[in-house]
Amino acid sequence: MYQQGGTIKQALDRIAINEYVLPAIQREFVWKPEQICALFDSVMQGYPFGEFLFWRVEAKNAARYRYYGFVRDYHERNNPHCPDLGILRDRQLTAVLDGQQRLTAFNIGLRGSMATKLPHKWWNNPDAYPRRVLALNLLAHSEPDEQGSRYSFAFINDDQTGRNGNDLWFRASDIFAIEDGPDMNDLLHDQGLSSDEHRTAYRALDKLHRAITVNPTIFFFEETKQDLDHVLHIFIRRNSGGTVLSYSDLLLSIATAQWKSDARKAVHELVDEMNQIGTGFDFSKDFVLKAGLMLTDIASVGFKVENFTHDNMAVLEANWPNIRRALITTVELAASFGYNRDTIRAESSLLPIAYYIYRRTLPDSFVTHGKYANDRDGIRRWLTLSLLKASGIWGSGLDTLLTALRDTLRPDNNGTFPVESIRRVMAERGKSLNFELEEIDELADMKFNDRRVFTLLSLLFPFVDLSKHFHVDHIFPYGRFTQSNLRIAGVAEEDILRFRDCANRLGNLQLLIGRINNEKRMQLPLEWLESHFVTHEERQKHCDDHALGVVPEDILDFGKFYSERRKRLRKRIAELLARV
Repeated sequence: MYQQGGTIKQALDRIAINEYVLPAIQREFVWKPEQICALFDSVMQGYPFGEFLFWRVEAKNAARYRYYGFVRDYHERNNPHCPDLGILRDRQLTAVLDGQQRLTAFNIGLRGSMATKLPHKWWNNPDAYPRRVLALNLLAHSEPDEQGSRYSFAFINDDQTGRNGNDLWFRASDIFAIEDGPDMNDLLHDQGLSSDEHRTAYRALDKLHRAITVNPTIFFFEETKQDLDHVLHIFIRRNSGGTVLSYSDLLLSIATAQWKSDARKAVHELVDEMNQIGTGFDFSKDFVLKAGLMLTDIASVGFKVENFTHDNMAVLEANWPNIRRALITTVELAASFGYNRDTIRAESSLLPIAYYIYRRTLPDSFVTHGKYANDRDGIRRWLTLSLLKASGIWGSGLDTLLTALRDTLRPDNNGTFPVESIRRVMAERGKSLNFELEEIDELADMKFNDRRVFTLLSLLFPFVDLSKHFHVDHIFPYGRFTQSNLRIAGVAEEDILRFRDCANRLGNLQLLIGRINNEKRMQLPLEWLESHFVTHEERQKHCDDHALGVVPEDILDFGKFYSERRKRLRKRIAELLARV
């Protein structure tokens, strides 16, 4: 039977004193700002926003379990995780089994803030995450938009609240500081509103006040049994049938409930550490969970509930320090090859490498020590081939492939990465690493935005020190290839579309250190060569190293330059792929 749980404000008050908590089986907060705004619009319109499922934990049992608090000031990079509340003893608690995302959305919108990365900003740039608060435009018209929303909520900077042209942005958290009636009139009085605007703003403010602090909108079902297995069963049944909770979230919840230590904290800390290696990656808990299954030789690497038994999780926990060490070393190795979040096309390709490092208990120095150089070269060659395949080695049949590769890597193999054995096993499963002529042509015509382009350039130009931060650079700056720029430069009308297409393909791409690429900007290649290199010999060496040939002075000769360089690169691709 569902019960009445009071107002949204009362629920947030219980969150503030840790009366409402999150059990360890819960996942992280995953909603986007627009989802929070949509929730608040539903509340304002009086729509039901779903019942909650609570678990009443008696005081005598509180210390038996681990709990987390609700996120309040969300920061996508620095503070995305629920805070660990430690051990809570001798107090009755309400653990939220279903409703975490909604309650957290209320907590952020009405008590906190949200800092998500701005587009086109580097993830490690502290200015890429401006702190924003939820606000309601009190003067927005309440006609429904195409999604049915009537009220204009948005996350904005603090200094954008207040009157702004035809808008009046009210910080949602300020609703707790006012009462209805005179307080609202006083608040609006100094805004310079017309009588119609005052009426519109007052109605919106009053509706928000009632929706949050007056109307009892929280309804919940309470589970009172104290057995964790019973609660876990309810949690799985509640969440596994839909898409609200991803399957890996569910399995991490199961692992967390079965570890003696804190599985969720361990996984999230490892993910965060891996993502900060080199110039940054974008690994997820899915990758770490699958790696744990693979490295510990659990029967199957698949995301199946039967793989997350108590015994299997005990194995995973016992071997966690070695799993963690192997994954960190693997990612450091990938970074030394020049890979990052933008270029590692298929993260699953690193799992066989991680298994090899784990099985051989290779030290951290494996990434840099000279005695492992040949082994690293073998790994890099195999990884390069698997990432260049257009058909996608790491797509369908992934679990079957990983299990087979694990079986191949398990023997000692004379202490080196068994490239040929792995290639044979992959070919037997229809994932050959041999390249046909059509595939070579496709590689020679690869476009700039193809995630394989870095891998291909690193294969073509192995002299490049990829441990430095390299950019994929347009030799002839792509910004010069707008139709208007080409016409001004005198390019024939019938050549414009061809020039534009070729300018963004492999024949016009090279690897340059990021700093140098930023300095180069819109310079034509010959102009840049003469300004960057002091001597003719230095310029010629750069041209030879990057297979540039004769660099023309004028963009009118781009077509010939591109055609000749494409031929050289295609020949080099064919020769290299025949060798590796």
